Amino acid sequence: MAASAPAGTGPAGGGDTAGRPSRTRRAYPRYVAGKLAGAVVSLFAVLVTSFFLFRMIPGDPVKFMTGGRPVSAEQIAAYRREFGLDLPLWQQFTEYCGKALTGDLGTSYQFRAPVVDKITEALPNTLLLTGTAFVLYTALGAFLGTRSAWRHGRLGDRLNTGLALTLYSVPSFWLGLLLIIVLSVGVDPLPGLFPTGGMESGGGEEGFAYVVDVAHHLVLPVVTLVAVEYGQTLLVTRSALLDEMGGDYLTTARAKGLRDDLVRRRHAVPNALLPTVTLVFVNLGRTVAGVILVETVFSWPGLGGLFYQALSVPDLPLVQGLFFVFAAAVILMNTLADLLYPLFDPRVGR
Repeated sequence: MAASAPAGTGPAGGGDTAGRPSRTRRAYPRYVAGKLAGAVVSLFAVLVTSFFLFRMIPGDPVKFMTGGRPVSAEQIAAYRREFGLDLPLWQQFTEYCGKALTGDLGTSYQFRAPVVDKITEALPNTLLLTGTAFVLYTALGAFLGTRSAWRHGRLGDRLNTGLALTLYSVPSFWLGLLLIIVLSVGVDPLPGLFPTGGMESGGGEEGFAYVVDVAHHLVLPVVTLVAVEYGQTLLVTRSALLDEMGGDYLTTARAKGLRDDLVRRRHAVPNALLPTVTLVFVNLGRTVAGVILVETVFSWPGLGGLFYQALSVPDLPLVQGLFFVFAAAVILMNTLADLLYPLFDPRVGR
């Protein structure tokens, strides 16, 4: 008599194999729901933090709004009523949360304009600066990191990693000031080649001349950001690729006669993508936040410079709104990275 097939094998036990895709399809929606729920909780935590954190900043916004002029107690009380500063803290918080849920982040003390309008006005300038730098330092870091890992231990690898670590440890504002001194002001015999700051010369240029003028102002802040930030991508890419280089599948690929470049590009790099993808999405979220110190040093009219300006008052609604937007951008990009992970590694989300 023929032996019966073991459970879970063959046609009779095929339900286990057939059920695996079904379990995966059920697991991924739970994975997505968990990540989205985590993002919502994080956004609420940021909303709470942004309200209470900046209430601890020393300084009286009313004194700033009066411009240092002698004013009566009645005028000060009127200012406080106008901006809701006379309300109990818990009531200010509930009103702030209620308005934020509708997209209203309040009214700026110093600009007397909606915070959302000020953010919308400065956002394109920040995206131009940080977006340009992001593309350049991500591409440069990934390329050099891949080359360094594949030739690890050689002179080129040591030079690449040494330079990357050095520049990554340099304060961005210090490097920006150094570039201004050398390339804007000029050091004999080198003349000043670039503007010291701002986004445009203000000469009324239009069309192509305006584009060239903005690009001229863009060079130094972009070089500063690329020099400081590319090292992080290089080091993460290099480390991830080094972890993959001892894999048996690479030895098998070489044994099949594939060239070294093809082994790296088709097999090693795709399997080392996850850490780099995470870093790319984190940096992508930071492009909205801008870089406060770099924008301040170069007088770039973006969100970072606006945050520094609001913090010096303190302009509480504007500071809170900018902080929430900065944090929300990073949270959303991290969540998007989590949702895209299964495309790179099917094991994620099961």
